[in-house]
Amino acid sequence: MKVSLWHNNRDIRIQDAPVPEPAAGEVLLKVMACGICGSDLVEWYRLPRAPLVQGHEVGARVEKTGPGVSRFRPGDRVMAAPKVPCLKCSYCRGGHFPQCSEVKERLGGGFAQYVLVPKSIVENGLYRLPAGVSCEQATFIEPLACVVRAARLGGATEKKTVLVLGSGVSGLLHIRLAKLRGCVVAATDVNPGKLELAGKAGAQYLIPGDEDVPARLIQETGRKADVVMVCTGALSAIEQAWRSVDQGGSIVFFAVPGPEKSVTMPLNDFWTREIRVLTSYYCGPPDIREAMDLLASGRIEVDSLVTHRLPLEEIAAGFALLLEGRDAVKVIIEPNGPSRGS
Repeated sequence: MKVSLWHNNRDIRIQDAPVPEPAAGEVLLKVMACGICGSDLVEWYRLPRAPLVQGHEVGARVEKTGPGVSRFRPGDRVMAAPKVPCLKCSYCRGGHFPQCSEVKERLGGGFAQYVLVPKSIVENGLYRLPAGVSCEQATFIEPLACVVRAARLGGATEKKTVLVLGSGVSGLLHIRLAKLRGCVVAATDVNPGKLELAGKAGAQYLIPGDEDVPARLIQETGRKADVVMVCTGALSAIEQAWRSVDQGGSIVFFAVPGPEKSVTMPLNDFWTREIRVLTSYYCGPPDIREAMDLLASGRIEVDSLVTHRLPLEEIAAGFALLLEGRDAVKVIIEPNGPSRGS
């Protein structure tokens, strides 16, 4: 089979590898679609494990099952979580599934024609797709689940004013979800094209990211934001977040700058105003189930976010498109040929 071996964002090699044979409890998937996530481009996060086969937003068909697997059959359309919590440790019992201390197995990279699903993920993280959800749409389940969790942590509920800083694919999903939940939504981006997409996604107020965002927010909505979703690692956006949150509000870091960059928080100001500063990393099983339901019911639409579909052999071009940051929103890799409708 063909796999994409990532050394860094500008050194991605297509190589041959043997097709894995599923052992007891394991499942072999034929990857129909795999999305390039923004985190796949974050070199400081990925380089310590390089070279590696990336890709964790997988929509696939079951190719073969190992002994003892009865819930899945060849041909089933599925998505696989990149990792699964134990559901028993203190972190899981407290709802902090991404911090589970017992995670030992991870899904192999989806930028390959086939991927082997470990037994623990087969048991608790392999999901049969609902009717009407394609393998391509399945690549949005995990990122949408992360958005669902962040919105819950930040308190993005009905009638709250939500400011989304950065209108890439994660920002656009935040906008769609906040709009669905009855929030007043404002969005920013330095790219006029992405700001236009934010409007189509449901943001009522569009603010160019290179303007005085807090002033424009107050001018447009009459107040600061109850919830600020930081969906970009740009330091300028973080400064905007500090100045855009209202009293009693929350700032959720869905994206962060590199570890070499220094961030100063106005703690004294936030103390008197009771501001919550939160981080949101990954998701848990309840979030995945909710994301699947949002897609299956049609309440969250994602097809319009896909701007490029590329074969595995052109994955380097897909990374380049996203690094350039102009026209690309969601880039889908199709390791086994066109996947639309599958």
